[in-house]
Amino acid sequence: MENLIALLIAAPLLGAAVLLVGGRRLDGVGHWIGTLLSTTSFVFGVILFADLLGKDAEHRTLMQHLFTWVPVEGFQADVAFRLDQLSMTFVLLITGVGSLIHLYSIGYMEHDERRRRFFGYLNLFLAAMLLLVLADNYLLLYVGWEGVGLASYLLIGFWQHKPSAATAAKKAFLVNRVGDMGLSIAIMLMFTTFGTFAFGPVLTHATGASEGKLTAIGLMLLLAACGKSAQVPLQSWLGDAMEGPTPVSALIHAATMVTAGVYLIVRSGAIFNAAPDAQLVVTVVGAVTLLFGAIVGCAKDDIKKALAGSTMSQIGYMVLAAGLGPIGYVFAIMHLVTHGFFKAGLFLGAGSVMHGMNDEVDMRKFGGLRTYMPVTFITFGLGYLAIIGFPGLSGFFSKDKIIEAAFAKGGTEGWILGACALLGAAITAFYMTRVMLMTFFGEKRWQPDEHGHEPHPHESPKSMTIPMIVLAIGSVFGGAFFSIGDRFLHWLEPVTGHSEGDSPLSAATVTGATMVCLVIGVGIAWLQYGRRAVPAVAPRGSLLTRAARRDLLQDDFNHVVLVRGGEHLTRSLVYVDHTLVDGVVNGTAAGFGGLSGRLRKLQNGYARSYAVSMFGGAALLVAATLLMRAV
Repeated sequence: MENLIALLIAAPLLGAAVLLVGGRRLDGVGHWIGTLLSTTSFVFGVILFADLLGKDAEHRTLMQHLFTWVPVEGFQADVAFRLDQLSMTFVLLITGVGSLIHLYSIGYMEHDERRRRFFGYLNLFLAAMLLLVLADNYLLLYVGWEGVGLASYLLIGFWQHKPSAATAAKKAFLVNRVGDMGLSIAIMLMFTTFGTFAFGPVLTHATGASEGKLTAIGLMLLLAACGKSAQVPLQSWLGDAMEGPTPVSALIHAATMVTAGVYLIVRSGAIFNAAPDAQLVVTVVGAVTLLFGAIVGCAKDDIKKALAGSTMSQIGYMVLAAGLGPIGYVFAIMHLVTHGFFKAGLFLGAGSVMHGMNDEVDMRKFGGLRTYMPVTFITFGLGYLAIIGFPGLSGFFSKDKIIEAAFAKGGTEGWILGACALLGAAITAFYMTRVMLMTFFGEKRWQPDEHGHEPHPHESPKSMTIPMIVLAIGSVFGGAFFSIGDRFLHWLEPVTGHSEGDSPLSAATVTGATMVCLVIGVGIAWLQYGRRAVPAVAPRGSLLTRAARRDLLQDDFNHVVLVRGGEHLTRSLVYVDHTLVDGVVNGTAAGFGGLSGRLRKLQNGYARSYAVSMFGGAALLVAATLLMRAV
């Protein structure tokens, strides 16, 4: 069975190679090739999953060593894979949801002349993401990490004829490079501390290392996670990335790329457990981001950007849970999986709405679409109920567990984190209800475009609705399936560990508080968008609303602090270089040049001058000799 692990990666990698190198002769079948190889990888994953289920919990780790990559004395890098409960969870999520998105893309990208290339990029992205989660060492993980960054750049900027898409791709690429520096520094620190970067030795010996070094490694890993998972302060790229095709939004922002940071933190749990200061910073970043993303999502009229703010917030919940240590690792991954179901379904639903509305994204130009697009309405509605934590649906089970775990942290820290999580639940209920009401309820508000063409909303083809239905089923039943008998906890516990903590509140109290927050959020949204007609033009709004429309001024902050600050720093360094460094070098050179010029005057080529010089020198020697004798 170990031999199948490499095939998980090889199948989509082969698809990427064939589709990107095969040329236009494959234009007619390229989408089917990409979907087939993605599905093949999923089938391999199911076979391996069944094999793991047949083993004892302590023996559910499969290893495959392909070859030694860098065989140098004292430094050995292997291309080896590790398949355990944690990586298996990601394999099924990546290949399962990824295959559904491939199928959806067949209909969504039907009229795009570069569809073959698009499916090649999708396959490349899956291969890189699988390499990331299956790697047995941090160096190989870094290869997959960078591969995901490259593939996301290609996918976000796929419609490169749009300046906004090209700019968004570059922005995502550059912001992620900042996080990637953190990962590279962490790997270097691991090697100097442990003499290796393989998961086994590093995580086993983490408890015996210096806490200061482990804190530095943990903070650098967190920086990497912030880049990939769009956490504060490296979150600015996520909203702009909506310029890519909607299947890209579903793939990158629901189940794969943005979850890579959560995987990295949970996989490195032993390091964070031994570095409480780094662990505290993780929880703070998660709490801040879940509120930041939720507030941004409240003010967006672009349906995809509203969902992007939601993604940022929900990943914040996962990072918060991961920062809680063994209390929250399992629940972080559980919410990650359920989020993969309902958020991918929501993004695909948004794409279906756009498909029927001539690619319109402004929710103020929607309204009443439930009667025109019933399948989209039902599937999107189930995803909506799941994400706000409606009782019985997936989000109810996974998000409630995170809130409980936050309170179980104990002390003032636990109360603050739990309060942030509850406040985030209320805001989530508000902005997602707002999206539902503005899109599917009320009177129709669409108008003819600048060419006089009025949208004719209609249901999407089956290639698009079938994946939406499958994801809606996961959104409804996934959480209950994982929670019954603590099934998911028992599955992951051998890898992540688990402890109950000492919560000051009972589970029933937390659930009741969460339901109150849900009702408040839904009620406020209904009062603002359900009982009143939605204006065609957004009102000016409060100061907070105006700031949220501009992503809480994150781009302004980056421009002032990083761009302008970088410019001033560069100019200062150039000034120092010219005046101090070059001044010393050039001054020294000028001094020697002037001295040599003066000395050169002594060599004038006249014999009489040389004779006088010799006579003068001899006279000096005689005078010095006579003086010394006299003394």
